[in-house]
Amino acid sequence: MKKNESNSLIPNKLSFEGLKQINEHGIEYWSARSLQPCLGYSQWRRFENAIQKAIESCKQSGNDPNHHFAGSGKQINFGKGATQVVEDYHLSRFACYLIAQNGDARKPEIAHAQKYFAIQTRRQELTDAAVADLERIELRKQASQDFKALSGAARDAGVQNKMFGIFHDAGYKGLYGGLGADAIKARKGINPKEQLMDRMDRTELAANQFRMTQTREKLKREGIKNQRDAIEAHEAVGKEVRAAIAKIGGTPPENIPPAEHIKKVEKRLKKNKPKLLLDDEDAGLLPPKHFE
Repeated sequence: MKKNESNSLIPNKLSFEGLKQINEHGIEYWSARSLQPCLGYSQWRRFENAIQKAIESCKQSGNDPNHHFAGSGKQINFGKGATQVVEDYHLSRFACYLIAQNGDARKPEIAHAQKYFAIQTRRQELTDAAVADLERIELRKQASQDFKALSGAARDAGVQNKMFGIFHDAGYKGLYGGLGADAIKARKGINPKEQLMDRMDRTELAANQFRMTQTREKLKREGIKNQRDAIEAHEAVGKEVRAAIAKIGGTPPENIPPAEHIKKVEKRLKKNKPKLLLDDEDAGLLPPKHFE
């Protein structure tokens, strides 16, 4: 029967993830022997050359090959109960990536594997960026709540409504080296009509959130009931937070570039929900491969 007759072919549809195994410690690994035919290598000797190149690349990248290429034996069963143990490797995900990068690029299977890992890496980058955006959005929401809570505490401390602008500006001046909200916007090139916190990155938002929560606690703890004392307390806390940033070598908040407007971040996340898994067409390490 000819090779190209469909009833003599058995499609191998195992994806890269389908070849994954879990050892007794709950750690994922891939058998080099199982991976070999899927990467287009008919001879173990040639595939082992690619593995050795990958091990060298692992060393050069500063990683310990022993953590990614574990020597092992694989038992092969023959007819009538005969068996043979052949050399094998237990490979980490990183090791599989390095083998693909060091394999024979002329093989379509290797080219497909390289594409798979390139897509997987890019998807991870996109996922990490989405996580950072979500963290910033959450911090912005928390900062808004803390602003309202601080306003309530200021009112309880005797700050009149017409003085709220001066009270909140005092905190900014303490934290930003004497710059109030309008001066900060001017320094950073932010539109005067925009809310300052909408253009803060995660680090800057966290610093301001700490300033606001600590001022609220100070007003309550010291029982401040005087408008001037409340304003001075807010500026003092801002200065303390600024000093702490300087002490640990952080960037002064007035020198942090303005971040993308938070509304654009929210719009982007709604439009492009983070993808945690590959599409079906990208998920397979290899295109279907047939064996007689």
